[in-house]
Amino acid sequence: MKKNSNVAARPLACFGDLTVKDGRLSVGGCFASDLAKEYGTPLYVFDVERAQKTAKAYVDILKREYPDFTVCYASKAFCCAGIYEILAPLGLGADVVSGGELYTALKGGMDPSRIYFHGNNKTESEIKYAISSGVECFVVDSVRELELISAHAKKPQNVLVRVNPGVEAHTHRFIQTTTTDSKFGFSIADGTAEEIILSVSNYKNVHFVGLACHIGSQIFEKQSFEIAIDKMTDFIVRLNSLGIEVERLDLGGGFGIHYIEEDKPLTPEQYMENSARYLKTATRERNIKPPRLIVEPGRSIVGEAGITLYTVGAIKTIKDVKTYAAVDGGMFDNPRVSLYDAQYSAVIADKADRKGECEYSIAGKCCESGDILIEGIKLPELKTGDVLAVLSTGAYHYSMASNYNRNAVPPVVAVKGGKSAYMVKPQTYEDIARNDVISMFSEDKQ
Repeated sequence: MKKNSNVAARPLACFGDLTVKDGRLSVGGCFASDLAKEYGTPLYVFDVERAQKTAKAYVDILKREYPDFTVCYASKAFCCAGIYEILAPLGLGADVVSGGELYTALKGGMDPSRIYFHGNNKTESEIKYAISSGVECFVVDSVRELELISAHAKKPQNVLVRVNPGVEAHTHRFIQTTTTDSKFGFSIADGTAEEIILSVSNYKNVHFVGLACHIGSQIFEKQSFEIAIDKMTDFIVRLNSLGIEVERLDLGGGFGIHYIEEDKPLTPEQYMENSARYLKTATRERNIKPPRLIVEPGRSIVGEAGITLYTVGAIKTIKDVKTYAAVDGGMFDNPRVSLYDAQYSAVIADKADRKGECEYSIAGKCCESGDILIEGIKLPELKTGDVLAVLSTGAYHYSMASNYNRNAVPPVVAVKGGKSAYMVKPQTYEDIARNDVISMFSEDKQ
């Protein structure tokens, strides 16, 4: 564990707790280039206090504005045992979408009575594991799931039914989740949601407690959430008229963060204050009992708390076209650029206060022409060996990383108060090949 000296520093515009001192980027009180030297690159760096501060903001605003609530950390954003160890003491629960995420949450100390199990195609083994683990609630997304829960539950099992309110948030089409042709949820508009909810009483040991929706990710405006609340509370009125009580309402997450300077997300306080107040008004106007409010911030808790450090390798100029600067990472540690055309900001770790004078395409090392992490970014002149810090990589990076081209998934180093330590240890080549079998059909060789 290494400790940097505490130094006065100025904040890096738009990116929260990142600071620059004498041109050197600092995160969690540690100089980025020192971390790269000690732990190697590529390297995910996670600012513990930044994540804690953001998570606490969600909890604190809801305590004031809507006391009957649960904040469930969306595990898919960043899943390792350490993140649950950090967030559980703050009163957060977790939403998980696989047996692996559930196992990791439990290993990290998350109370199963605060875990909600999501997913559009939970397997039978996952459902059995979740029931035996004592999860608080399933978020049901298929008839098959109701059948499996009923078959294996020995006592009443709480379920929310995921519905599709038909709200098209302004985000990338691949992360919109309530469009008409979405694989998620049951449509309110065509009556499917009502039909499935009415059928729940036919299943043994399945207890309907409420509704869930999720309208998309990386959403900057509050109006989308207001429309979702209107549609969901209108549906609650309809269900009440059928004699069905809705005790809980899960509005999902999707709160946006800064990736580039042009992004203008709201703060956690702004997102939650607006949604909490709007929900209170909506229930009052419709004369319905206010449900327990469940929210699922994931990206917004961890996204800006993370950066990725790379070392610049080959620099190649194609005359009158572009200059490539290749780094020792790529699409295996950040697939979001290829998947979503995601955009990022970056700085040179020890030249973080210098203006960009040269334009580069930051290329990964994978054997794919499309392995470009940032296209056309202006930076000070790069040299082989420079440490490049890509910002806002705390969400959907480690959790989506792969061993493509048999590259190792980078380790995660946590930083706090000038100290650093592994949060996820490095992979070795042996780790990558551990489950490979080389003696299959050995009898055929005789």
